[in-house]
Amino acid sequence: MRRAISDTLLEWKSRPGRHPLVLCGARQVGKTYALKEFGTANYAQVAYIDLMSDEAKRVFGGGYDAARSLENISIYCGVRVEKGSTLVIIDEIQEVPEALSLMKAFAEQTPEQDIVAAGSYLGVSLHAGKSFPVGKVELVDMYPMSFREFLWAMGEEQLADLLDTRDFERCSLFSDRLERLLRQYYYVGGMPEAVASFVGGNSDYTAARRVQNGLLLAYDHDFSKHISDERELERTRLAFASIPAHLGRENHKFVFGHIARGARARDYETSIQWIVDSGLAHRVYRADKPGEPLKFYRDPSAFKLYLHDVGLLGAAMEVDARDVLLSNKALEEYKGAMTEQYVCQELVAAGISPYYWTASSGGTAELDFLFSKDGAIIPLEVKAEENLQAKSLRLFCSTYGLHGYRTSMSGWREQDWMTNVPLWAVGAFVA
Repeated sequence: MRRAISDTLLEWKSRPGRHPLVLCGARQVGKTYALKEFGTANYAQVAYIDLMSDEAKRVFGGGYDAARSLENISIYCGVRVEKGSTLVIIDEIQEVPEALSLMKAFAEQTPEQDIVAAGSYLGVSLHAGKSFPVGKVELVDMYPMSFREFLWAMGEEQLADLLDTRDFERCSLFSDRLERLLRQYYYVGGMPEAVASFVGGNSDYTAARRVQNGLLLAYDHDFSKHISDERELERTRLAFASIPAHLGRENHKFVFGHIARGARARDYETSIQWIVDSGLAHRVYRADKPGEPLKFYRDPSAFKLYLHDVGLLGAAMEVDARDVLLSNKALEEYKGAMTEQYVCQELVAAGISPYYWTASSGGTAELDFLFSKDGAIIPLEVKAEENLQAKSLRLFCSTYGLHGYRTSMSGWREQDWMTNVPLWAVGAFVA
């Protein structure tokens, strides 16, 4: 299964003076697979060690001597570790804080040895203040499969390559096919195991949903693994379970009172941060105005939470495949939540930190996304289908003198004040 992260790993390999690399991401986004594929394709041999194993953990019990640790890894793996020809992969590195700290010794004592690691966001962030090798490792984020990667998995490499050209008028010749694939992606999402089950089962939607439900259950178990306080654990579970309901409301804003009766921000803020730190959700803050940099205009009290995968959102909402693939029922009933979710994760996968905007005068005007790209502020309104009204976008653009962008199921269209970007082209547009 081809992943875009391979290009980042290849760039790291070819760069002189690089530090050991730590690939971070939520559980089951494909970190281990990507590193193993990279190692097999680009090195004579791979020394792989999984720190979920108690025996493997003992390999790092000898202090912070890099050469000795590499020798231990060599013996454990039965692979001679040699610079230039061997890639060392340390999986689940968050399980052994000493291994994470040892990355500094690797960077300083054995800089010519290629070493990569995979770790969960939550586990790595927990150890970020405890002997964390600041400045001695390269942290790289990995997300669920984007729509582009989904096209690759579906055997639509040529279609993906065409999108990469950004010739969207030519791409529109295949709009029916792209829309059908996008609707499939809405349901299947980008979790690699769900995609593999779907593709391997000849478009088996039931198999994909089975995987998604299993992942949601596994995430719930992960909370109990990392959160020892029972009250905090229950709050985290309630907050996570409430995300689909929040996205199903009219403006999608996260309201603490909707988690449970009497819920207050001060009681649940830590739980929200746990969920965000784990990579299971993206927090999108409100921006007061389109100034550079946007983070200076962030309103910390107003935000939306999107899950990290549109397929998992559909599973949590118990959306039926027919309502996504054969009609607009799911997209209409959930007030565009799945479409906004998809657009959000395409932006995040492109390295963009999105915000949203609402009129401060108390009006109803709201802009779905606002972000900075190539030194310009991009206002983006999201439409689930072909509804081409854009009142909020027009108000925003006229107020701040900006060119607007709308994304919908309609084709590419340039107007004097606005550009319509087809939903299937969002990832290519922002890349």
